[in-house]
Amino acid sequence: MEQKRTTPEFITELQPGEIFVFGSNLQGMHGGGAARVAYRNFGAIMGQGVGLQGQSYAIPTMQGGVETIRPYVDEFIAFAKEHPELTFLVTRIGCGIAGFTDEEIAPLFAEAQGVDNIVLPEGW
Repeated sequence: MEQKRTTPEFITELQPGEIFVFGSNLQGMHGGGAARVAYRNFGAIMGQGVGLQGQSYAIPTMQGGVETIRPYVDEFIAFAKEHPELTFLVTRIGCGIAGFTDEEIAPLFAEAQGVDNIVLPEGW
């Protein structure tokens, strides 16, 4: 059985066609954590808190509880399915500055398990 690829803990470079998926805030103020990495290295746009930007994709995680994140995750999964030519490396969104746990966030990505071009963190 082939082992599914997992997202590395630290991403410092991307191959062509790879997208860095990070937790953001709705205002798109990419000042810390993975959002800062996305802004500095992978084309995230200051002031854009949702969606594809450069070689990155923002999922808002700072606007409330876990239930407020789900619609953005669902939108991301649909987007990834529409773009099989891209590979999406999902970071542990919401598990840093936003303060959620892996156990709270990982279930939001259950549908992503069967999507070939979505790479999730280990244990998700």
